[in-house]
Amino acid sequence: MIVALAIAILLGFLFYASYSIKSQVYVRALCRVKTQEKVVYLTFDDAPDAVQTPKVLDVLKRNGIKAAFFCIGGRVAGCESIVKRIADDGHLIGNHSYSHKNTFPILSRRTMIADIERCQSELRRATGTDTPFFRPPFGVTNPRVAHTVRKLNLKVIGWSIRTYDTNQPPVEKVLRRIRRHLKSGSIILLHDGISGSETLLQAVIDTIRSEGYSFGELKF
Repeated sequence: MIVALAIAILLGFLFYASYSIKSQVYVRALCRVKTQEKVVYLTFDDAPDAVQTPKVLDVLKRNGIKAAFFCIGGRVAGCESIVKRIADDGHLIGNHSYSHKNTFPILSRRTMIADIERCQSELRRATGTDTPFFRPPFGVTNPRVAHTVRKLNLKVIGWSIRTYDTNQPPVEKVLRRIRRHLKSGSIILLHDGISGSETLLQAVIDTIRSEGYSFGELKF
């Protein structure tokens, strides 16, 4: 009984360590900015999207907000102008892998490194510069991801508020979740490529401002 309980606890810990980027067990990630000011930070995963990303960029520009976009290398071809616009608008661009496969966390070290470097090459082709910032697909970390991050000298950015917007819940449900977890320095995870992302974004911005918070720009 005791052994079974110990194994269950160990398995639970290992699951948490891998699937919660905030655990900091394998990879040191910036998941919340240390500040006393009522400021939060917006980040977007899985860019670029030919239809939705420009709409999201329009909303950000209209509201005077700088965000961070973690781009999938395999989506850059054909959307180079959008990726360049992200950079030209002053937003931070991060590497989100080339493939974003479900199997990414269990790729061999060599394959994982090649995948990230391929994404880096695509982003460089679109923007003319490299990015030192990385967000692991799905936020999953493990010793292989940790090795790759060290090898490529990447800075990992996570999040403190996950909106689960990819499930496309009612907007009010997303807003309630944000209100419940909102703190100074929060880093919020959104996705720019989902249908209606620009409408959700404006609602998020209005809600956060109504709570007395402003939006900061991630700088390093």
